[in-house]
Amino acid sequence: MDVSKMTVSINKAINTQEVAVKEKHARTCILGTHHEKGAQTFWSVVNRLPLSSNAVLCWKFCHVFHKLLRDGHPNVLKDSLRYKNELSDMSRMWGHLSEGYGQLCSIYLKLLRTKMEYHTKNPRFPGNLQMSDRQLDEAGESDVNNFFQLTVEMFDYLECELNLFQTVFNSLDMSRSVSVTTAGQCRLAPLIQVILDCSHLYDYTVKLLFKLHSCLPADTLQGHRDRFMEQFTKLKDLFYRSSNLQYFKRLIQIPQLPENPPNFLRASALSEHISPVVVIPAEASSPDSEPVLEKDDLMDMDASQQNLFDNKFDDIFGSSFSSDPFNFNSQNGVNKDEKDHLIEQLYRELSGLKAQLENLKTESQRAVLQLKGRISELEAELAEQQHLRQQAADDSEFLRAELDELKKKREDTEKAQRSLTEIERKAQANEQRYSKLKEKYSELVQSHADLLRKNAEVTKQVSVARQAQVDLEREKKELEDSFQRLSEQAQRKTQEQTEVLENLKQELATSKQELHIVQGSLETSAQSEEKWATQIAELEKERDSLLNTMAHREEELSVLQKQLEDTQLKLSSTQESMGQLAKDQRKMLLLQSRKAAEQVVQEALRQLEEPTLISCAGSADHLLSTVKSVSSCIEQLEKSCSQYLACPEDVSGLLHSVTLLAHLTSDTIVHGSTTCLRAPPEPADSLTEACKQYGRETLIYLASVGEDGALENADSTALRGCLSEITAIGEELLPRGLDIKQEELGDLVDKEMAATSAAIETATARIEEMLSKSRAGDTGVKLEVNERILGSCTSLMQAIQVLIVASKDLQREIVESGRGTASPKEFYAKNSRWTEGLISASKAVGWGATVMVDAADLVVQGRGKFEELMVCSHEIAASTAQLVAASKVKADKDSPNLAQLQQASRGVNQATAAVVASTVSGKSQIEETDNMDFSSMTLTQIKRQEMDSQVRVLELENELQKERQKLGELRKKHYELAGVAEGWEEGTEASPPTVQEAVTEKE
Repeated sequence: MDVSKMTVSINKAINTQEVAVKEKHARTCILGTHHEKGAQTFWSVVNRLPLSSNAVLCWKFCHVFHKLLRDGHPNVLKDSLRYKNELSDMSRMWGHLSEGYGQLCSIYLKLLRTKMEYHTKNPRFPGNLQMSDRQLDEAGESDVNNFFQLTVEMFDYLECELNLFQTVFNSLDMSRSVSVTTAGQCRLAPLIQVILDCSHLYDYTVKLLFKLHSCLPADTLQGHRDRFMEQFTKLKDLFYRSSNLQYFKRLIQIPQLPENPPNFLRASALSEHISPVVVIPAEASSPDSEPVLEKDDLMDMDASQQNLFDNKFDDIFGSSFSSDPFNFNSQNGVNKDEKDHLIEQLYRELSGLKAQLENLKTESQRAVLQLKGRISELEAELAEQQHLRQQAADDSEFLRAELDELKKKREDTEKAQRSLTEIERKAQANEQRYSKLKEKYSELVQSHADLLRKNAEVTKQVSVARQAQVDLEREKKELEDSFQRLSEQAQRKTQEQTEVLENLKQELATSKQELHIVQGSLETSAQSEEKWATQIAELEKERDSLLNTMAHREEELSVLQKQLEDTQLKLSSTQESMGQLAKDQRKMLLLQSRKAAEQVVQEALRQLEEPTLISCAGSADHLLSTVKSVSSCIEQLEKSCSQYLACPEDVSGLLHSVTLLAHLTSDTIVHGSTTCLRAPPEPADSLTEACKQYGRETLIYLASVGEDGALENADSTALRGCLSEITAIGEELLPRGLDIKQEELGDLVDKEMAATSAAIETATARIEEMLSKSRAGDTGVKLEVNERILGSCTSLMQAIQVLIVASKDLQREIVESGRGTASPKEFYAKNSRWTEGLISASKAVGWGATVMVDAADLVVQGRGKFEELMVCSHEIAASTAQLVAASKVKADKDSPNLAQLQQASRGVNQATAAVVASTVSGKSQIEETDNMDFSSMTLTQIKRQEMDSQVRVLELENELQKERQKLGELRKKHYELAGVAEGWEEGTEASPPTVQEAVTEKE
């Protein structure tokens, strides 16, 4: 691609006009980076632009640079790193402006710098962030620490994206159609790149958090979950708001996040996660459509017309049938004459006609609304196809311009060919001259030599010209082929669009015909309405005649009054019989409810005998909460029984309480059965027998509820006794971690931190003692290796001491800022889960230091393994990481003590790496001194040693495979036992096991 053409495109894309960057200019810039394999031309042009003086110019530069980082050549990032500080300075400068594009440019520049830093730290991630699950796993290099850090970096990256997203929306007046103005589109256009980045970052953070929860305790990742929840809420809201803007509807299809965030504490929830996919369709513009009458407006218009018709009808016939002076339907025992029957029949026919008219109006209006909507859609699609056709015409014009350039090149080629023909003709003339001069060779030796030199030069020019002609012919053929392909593609695309346009025109004609048909039906309905109006007028005349007969009927009214009194006496006796019937029905309903409740309890007892959920282990705390609900239900049932005895007509409360007791009893029995699956044998048997006894007592109690006279004597004492027994057994099965009294937690934290500090000091003293012994008894390579290893261990202990001091300061700050007027012990008791995490982390650090010193002692004495020392170092790093995570869960992110703690954590990691490095170096140095001496060995001995070594290698590989399988089984059993001990089951509120508890289980 020509550099001048790319320069023109960059200047057209980045200008001071407040309009969105055109896609064709941005696409040319992207292709230019791939052509020159870098961004030298881009930065050479941008450096000449006044980005610091014009905010709109800077905003459009950020948009184009964002697209280059995403879709440009990979070397764009390398060529842009040298300008990172300039972008930071420009961001700070624009940050001082609080209006217009100032804040937008500042935040966008900060986002671009964050993106450059992220891709520099993680080169496996491409600029557009598109990666498969396998590539995402490879990015973490199978190290949980790498995944932990990678997730934090993704959170920071996504936070910058959301900040820009939110700021752009806050800068717009959302009460107006800002997406259809050029100024609004200028601000909204870069959000397409932000949406693409956010969809990938959200997907990767979800997958990484599931992976981290499978490797680390849930308490350690509490900060990650809180930060994810905050970003999930913001991203969901921004995606929803963006999808409603007209500007985005024609450029990008924005996905919608799920209603609820993923549950990372449940591993199977990963299969329910659906990666959000952003779809970018072909460019299309939204044509301005004619305003369509809304359905609500049509319904309101119909309602007003119907009310007008009803009012007119009421004026003629009265407001209702019940107030009609000649309606005797409510008078029992009176026979209707033919006139009454005729009037009633006419009323029924009139009501039917009104209903038919209403239905016909509704159907016709719905049809009109649907047809108008269809017409609007067809007109919008027609405008979109016209836009596509215009775009194809623009592409054709661009191809025609390229064709003109190719024609010019062809003319230049023909000129070169003509010059080549002239040179060949001159060469032929020279050859003829040479043949003539050859006869005078003896006389013209000098002239002959000159001619030979000229001939050689001409021959050289001919060869060069021929080679140029061959190259031009090849280039010409390639250009003709590409032009032919592009022409065919444009012709095919135009033909397809023409066919689609013809189909749309046919559909539009069909819709218009249907509209004419509906309009004809509406005219027919209007004629029918006039006919009904005539009938109503006739009925009004009949009403006048009926009024005359009303006087005669009044004389008969006195006679009918007496008959009415007799009828009322009969009605009272009928009501008494109906009351008895209602009482019998209430008793039958209560009896059926009791039988249904008994069936529910019997089914639960049957499951207790033959458990169907043998793989669903329950927890004691869940069982205790269910028992508490049952106790409340029994109290409510007793109150409902008292209310029923006082007022037998109200049976609803008693039915509800009976049904609720049955279901809660079933839940208690089932939870008791599942809790027994992971309980020791003795409590399990006792709990099973208690559940059985409780079920039997419930059946006895329910039997007394449905019997006459037995409800007053119903006693729930046996039920409460069974519940008390179940509660006592459940409290014995609670996890061990809950046995610590909450008032002792504060003292226990200080004790564990002090014990950890003492363990670190003891370990440091032992290392100094081992170093003194090594200097006294070892020499040479062994002394050098021991000094290096023990020195790195000493540095690690010092780093851990600094970490513990920083952790104490941060904990003191957290307690002082969060406890209010309460004491520190009360604060620790209130936040027991957090306190238990601190205790567990502190124990893990002290234990790890002691084990590492023992391993170092054995290595120095020559009786230990270097690998054991490296494993201990990694365990210490993991323990300190847990201590840091537990300490900063409740810390303020801007706290200086938190910054000191993080700095101390990095110091521990560096010291751990130094221990591992010194161990590896010492191991290799020791092994080099133990090399075999082959000088005195024969060929047979060497061959024998080789075979022995091969056998040993196979044995070691087999042992390694077995040991890895054993390690996997041990880890699986470890987490299983730790989960049972701590109540770490899915669906419970208990926390996963801490590091110290896992170590205790191993021991």
